[in-house]
Amino acid sequence: MSALLDHLQRPTLGIPDLTAVLPEILFYGFALVAVGSAMAAAMAPKIVHAAFGLMATFFGVAALYAMLGADFVAFSQIIVYVGGILVLLVFGVLLTARTEASLGLEKATTKNFAIIAGGLLFAVLVFAIGGTTWPVANAPGEPEPTTEAIGRAFLDPEGMLIPFELASVLLLAALVGAAYLARRRRDA
Repeated sequence: MSALLDHLQRPTLGIPDLTAVLPEILFYGFALVAVGSAMAAAMAPKIVHAAFGLMATFFGVAALYAMLGADFVAFSQIIVYVGGILVLLVFGVLLTARTEASLGLEKATTKNFAIIAGGLLFAVLVFAIGGTTWPVANAPGEPEPTTEAIGRAFLDPEGMLIPFELASVLLLAALVGAAYLARRRRDA
């Protein structure tokens, strides 16, 4: 029996055992997908290409959430952002027949300010990440479902119920304000 276990634990056919480093490889792969596609979305010459870059970014972030064990947040990321907001953005862009100037897509006169602001933000983030002590888990245990804890946090009156409801009222006010401003411009 021990000979069989030794044979199963040894790499066969020259294939190395990657179980120790596979989570790290997946993390860096998904992070590269998320950051690379976000950069592609930001620098895309056409809005449809930017939407596809944004979709890949959302999938990369959802995969990172799934790796962290936040299954509810990962599925919410896909359903809400990819399934809802991104599709709405693509349909909104494709169904409106407006010129580039009316959409605010005319060529920018200079990119120097954006490059400086992006560089400063990147430097601050690198400094913050480098100065943070990250807790290291010894051994991952059995993954626990996150939906019950999130549901209790949102619906418990002593938890996040009031901020959750206030956020929904704020989003409703923003939606009504945007509709009012869009209608006022159309009427004028």
